[in-house]
Amino acid sequence: MYLSAQDIEALEGIRKVHFLNAQAVRINKSLGDAVGMTRLGIHHISVPPGHFSTEYHLHHYEEEAIYVLSGRGVATIGERKQPIGPGDFIGCPTNGVAHEMYNDGDEPLVCLVVGQRLAQDVSDYPRLGKRLYRNSGEWNLVDHDAIEHVPR
Repeated sequence: MYLSAQDIEALEGIRKVHFLNAQAVRINKSLGDAVGMTRLGIHHISVPPGHFSTEYHLHHYEEEAIYVLSGRGVATIGERKQPIGPGDFIGCPTNGVAHEMYNDGDEPLVCLVVGQRLAQDVSDYPRLGKRLYRNSGEWNLVDHDAIEHVPR
């Protein structure tokens, strides 16, 4: 399937607020959904000034990539703060370090975000001490302190 620049511009952006962070707000246009893709999420996102892209997190099974199209911000990758702008790329391999972006500029931070859409994934939110288990549409959020590790 094909989307022209005009088609993408005309797509209605959906305002999304992260379920664990009310300051993580973005306008999302799902390019992948628009062309019928189900295994790979491809999103054109716009993060307003003064907001985060998501809650600081990492995935244990899904990979994610971010390409900055316009605007400026700060990416937190692990404990490192990295200024970001147009043309910058962030790759998030599985079992990597937690990450987030913050728009500290005065215009929208616009990015292309690409990620796998696996039926199962585990994500950690280290600042909140939470783990999310996603299993075929069911989401279970638990406190890190409540996770019992069973010897094998």
